[in-house]
Amino acid sequence: MLPQKTHTIRELETIANEIRKDIISMLLEAGSGHTAGPLGMADVFTALYFSVLNYDPKKPDWPERDRLVLSNGHICPVLYATLAHAGYFDRSELTTLRKINSRLQGHSSSVDLPGVEVSSGPLGQGISQAVGMALAARLDQSRSEIYCAMSDAEHNEGQTWEAIMFAGKERLYNLTTLIDRNNIQIEGFTEEVMPIEPLKQKYEAFNWMVLDVDGHNIEEVIDACHRAKAIYERPTAIICHTIPGFGVSFMENDPAWHGKPPNQEQAAEALKQLNAFKGRGLNE
Repeated sequence: MLPQKTHTIRELETIANEIRKDIISMLLEAGSGHTAGPLGMADVFTALYFSVLNYDPKKPDWPERDRLVLSNGHICPVLYATLAHAGYFDRSELTTLRKINSRLQGHSSSVDLPGVEVSSGPLGQGISQAVGMALAARLDQSRSEIYCAMSDAEHNEGQTWEAIMFAGKERLYNLTTLIDRNNIQIEGFTEEVMPIEPLKQKYEAFNWMVLDVDGHNIEEVIDACHRAKAIYERPTAIICHTIPGFGVSFMENDPAWHGKPPNQEQAAEALKQLNAFKGRGLNE
């Protein structure tokens, strides 16, 4: 399946904003969960599922599909909302987020929900899983591309760098990471808690191609993913510079929204702002 054949950038921006609205509604209904990261990555996930990834929601186990590993599993509301919009399940199920017996757990579970490639939880493990998938795909001579969505703060984990070193050494050209460089984590701002810069140079030192993009410019994200596919000598890291809580003024760039949901009044204001939002390229 090649969903990118049918959507313009204007349409993709509209889809991303609908996903943001779903995220707010889901978190309000759940009464718990993470807000800033999911809102910030809505444009990236829209670019992936509606313009980059090859998949078939009617055949979620299609062997030749591309794989997306969600390493920072706490932003799973954006994955769930995107999967629903992509046709994996009905959007009405989004209201069951974090409820007893729901398939939409607080961290994504590959056992319960089609379209989820790996179960998530502990930060830093997704890249190791993605490296294993990329190596297996190469050994199988599969055309599948492996993508890994990561947080910036999980680069504090030693295991993350072990996987990055291995991928560079093995020249896993079929592996692309998309790093949510939103500069916050649950304790505050990343560069105050545990600095990770110079991030680009660190990846390059381990034989990775590194691309910097505006994570809210869908066209830039798509172009970077296509460039990554054209590189056959090494893996690619796409550093997506995003605004946590993007689209909702009182949530943007505030670490306090990393791990809490909106209340009724806050959700109403957030949805009001998102309903008025036209997209970065649509303010004509």
